Amino acid sequence: MYSAVHSGALQGVCAYMVSVEVDIARGLPAFLMVGSLSTEVRESRERVTVALKNVGLNLPPCRITVNLSPADRRKEGTAFDLPIAVGMLEAMELVPAGAAEGLLFLGELGLNGELKKARGVLPIVRAAEAEGIRECIVPGANAREGGVIPGIRVRGAENILEIMHFLMARGEERDRVLPRTFVDTESLFAEMERDGGGLQGRPDFAEVTGQETARRAAEIAAAGFHNLLMVGPPGAGKSMIARRIPGILPPLTLEESLEVTSVVSVAGLLEEGEALVTGRPFRSPHHTISQAALIGGSTAPKPGMISLAHRGVLFLDELPEFQRASLDALRQPLEERRVTISRVSGNVTYPSDFMLVCAMNPCPCGYYPDRARCSCTRPQVHRYMGKVSGPILDRIDLCVELAAVDYDSLKSRAKAESSAEIRVRVERARRIQEERFRGTSTRFNGDIEVSAMERYCGLGEEQQRCMERLYGSLQLSARAYHRILRVARTIADLEGAEEIGTAHLMEASYYRPSMEYWGN
Repeated sequence: MYSAVHSGALQGVCAYMVSVEVDIARGLPAFLMVGSLSTEVRESRERVTVALKNVGLNLPPCRITVNLSPADRRKEGTAFDLPIAVGMLEAMELVPAGAAEGLLFLGELGLNGELKKARGVLPIVRAAEAEGIRECIVPGANAREGGVIPGIRVRGAENILEIMHFLMARGEERDRVLPRTFVDTESLFAEMERDGGGLQGRPDFAEVTGQETARRAAEIAAAGFHNLLMVGPPGAGKSMIARRIPGILPPLTLEESLEVTSVVSVAGLLEEGEALVTGRPFRSPHHTISQAALIGGSTAPKPGMISLAHRGVLFLDELPEFQRASLDALRQPLEERRVTISRVSGNVTYPSDFMLVCAMNPCPCGYYPDRARCSCTRPQVHRYMGKVSGPILDRIDLCVELAAVDYDSLKSRAKAESSAEIRVRVERARRIQEERFRGTSTRFNGDIEVSAMERYCGLGEEQQRCMERLYGSLQLSARAYHRILRVARTIADLEGAEEIGTAHLMEASYYRPSMEYWGN
């Protein structure tokens, strides 16, 4: 007997439909699997046969052939266990013929017949809905994840026996066997807004003592989606500020949330029972991280930290301690907002639209230029700072130096601005940018192309003279000149100004990397 069951496979964060074909015929006992399969997919035959045996369904001595079509695309993962098992049940006539028609199956089987959590369910369900499939059967642990897609019925099952009962049922009886799982995304986001727009439980800027310049730089960076570098001694508050930046970014939209959740799901990091990731991601890898873990890769390419930080913040603490090759690999993702990983099996593209926030000490001991505590020579300082390559430094829009917090600031009872207060200004600036760039591919001031500078960052005569003076005195490059204009545009938006003023340009130029450290 022959049967065919729908399933899905991943390629990056995208998915495509897979037809699982099962043929059971007379002959010497054998279980053959074809279709460009990885090792874990081939291992499905052992998991499926033992799972069916342990729920009381012994396979007859026969020749079983399983084909995963299209056969020319590589299949990875363990989620094909369930569709293979369902195809075998239908081919052995243990469930009515055609009972699985129009359904998509996804899930890993335990040896006792239990359905285990699978990765990448959300993008596969989205692809199934686009292909016109009306129902999906997934593990119970993934039901809420798939249930956020309104145009398709998603049902969660706990074991293979529940699915057999479902396939043998008809009409409304199926709803009693496996009820539909539906997640009301509007209520989900409304609940988040009631809880303070996602700020509840997040670190607050009100806890940051002093460091007004760094707080201001963080606000500008968040408003224009600019990259930020903080330089200062240990204990100055660099990490503390960085961890509070997601709290001043606007909340995720539904589409952004689906993008972020898809990446997390593909990586297998979505919490069991979690429907959507509704908070801005914040990823802070240790400086010993490998290039493959940072950018993404391995034999079967998986999302790296830059993709897990999509739509959020990637924080690199102790920046000079990272491998130079790993840092230089960030160049393309920072420019293109995506990363393409090439392997013999093909190319995989992951989104990587993140805000880069970095922190570093000014010298190996961390206390330069305080000569009371720093004994580093100037060559040592330049050598240490030189670990950050020019091309990476050139892609950072704002650089701010932090001094050690003095005692008076530490003991001051004056309450600093909270994240909620700062977010109001950031959201207002973001709305201005949304209106400005409507109908274009540009989203934020930090994304303005050089060809559009005159249109969005035009200067008056006085401002042009100011930039001419700054260009000579700061020895700016062409890229640094355009970076100052982008930052100035964001500063003007925070003030609600239609035109870039001289004060905006002067403040933007202040956030240039110090010539004392880098000589540029």
